[in-house]
Amino acid sequence: MGLLAGKEIILGVTGSIAAYKAVYLLRELTQLGAGVTVVLTEHAQRFVGPLTFRSLSGRPVLTDLFDPQTDAAVEHVELATRCHALVVAPATANLLAKAAHGIADDFLTTLLLATRAPVLMVPAMDGGMWDHPAVRDNVATLRARGLTVLEPDAGELASGLVGKGRFPETDVILEALHRLLSPVKDLAGERVLITAGPTREPLDPVRYLSNRSSGKMGTALALAALRRGAEVVLVSGPTRLAPPGGAVFVPVETAEEMREAVLQHLPFATIVIKAAAVSDYRPREMAAVKIKSKQEGLTLQLTATPDILKEVAARKGKAFVVGFAAETHDVPRHAREKLEAKGIDLMVANDVSQKGIGFEADDNQVTLLDRWGDVIELPKMPKLQVASAVFDRILSLRAARPAKVPR
Repeated sequence: MGLLAGKEIILGVTGSIAAYKAVYLLRELTQLGAGVTVVLTEHAQRFVGPLTFRSLSGRPVLTDLFDPQTDAAVEHVELATRCHALVVAPATANLLAKAAHGIADDFLTTLLLATRAPVLMVPAMDGGMWDHPAVRDNVATLRARGLTVLEPDAGELASGLVGKGRFPETDVILEALHRLLSPVKDLAGERVLITAGPTREPLDPVRYLSNRSSGKMGTALALAALRRGAEVVLVSGPTRLAPPGGAVFVPVETAEEMREAVLQHLPFATIVIKAAAVSDYRPREMAAVKIKSKQEGLTLQLTATPDILKEVAARKGKAFVVGFAAETHDVPRHAREKLEAKGIDLMVANDVSQKGIGFEADDNQVTLLDRWGDVIELPKMPKLQVASAVFDRILSLRAARPAKVPR
């Protein structure tokens, strides 16, 4: 079930109209296998009652620090020490102020002082409050102490005003929690440059040449790197995927735009992974107006696009360079030839003719070939697991050959 399975999470809910969204967060946490104890402030109960949270968590809901009917209410220190993370969602401006100044006047704020577990704050507040100097100072104080405070979303707020203060989407919160609890930070200090998705080469103002790449593999690589502590630049062609929070995202469309973006960030990268499916050809000339349909015998003149991977390998400096080879037959041989021709350190090859892996799929099955002659075949697995395996291999190669492998 993943990283959250078996984890003990305290979910603190404060008095915001967004309190109802904490119900959906609780449901997701329990479905991922976490044990969740909910703590409601007095004002939170005016929006959502304890029974709703108790029904979903299967546990008593803590509301009163001095409730004599609840054994857990007098064991807040024990509860704080055995949890793996404390999540406050939503966190109001009032709660942020109390936490920043060490005020402990209810169950939740007392737990915040008592716990030594990682703390994730998920702010939600109305018009203009997030940008108030007092709130910004409190957020800066909490972050300086090591707490994770998410940025609220922008949009229409409960009052009808438009601004920054909306409760973030559940998947954003879960990803932040995954990173908070990730036991491996072995990419800390690395600057990883990743390309993802397809490129589009325009034929006319309407049509373009492209391919079936969804960007899922490149996005998974970015996500895996972020979870392991790396700084990430993600250069991506057009996809339907939202870029992972925390990554520097550079959207591009054509192969030439991708080349320019990659070369701009290359000098700062310690690891480069070219997972994008770059168009090999582009029209020699783009038509200025839409090409009329149903033309018989239409001929397109094409010219090769830049070989970004080969250029990166030639200019990589100390960076470790990884390429991807999407093949349809004789995969190991073609991947080895490509690896040697490009001059890279590691090639990730897969057979895109197989159903259920590769382009547009959630899973992949790859073979890892390195420039020292080793070959490792991985079983079919989700792309996030493939991404983790790729980073494991990069670190293994650098550790095994410190004098030869770029660092």
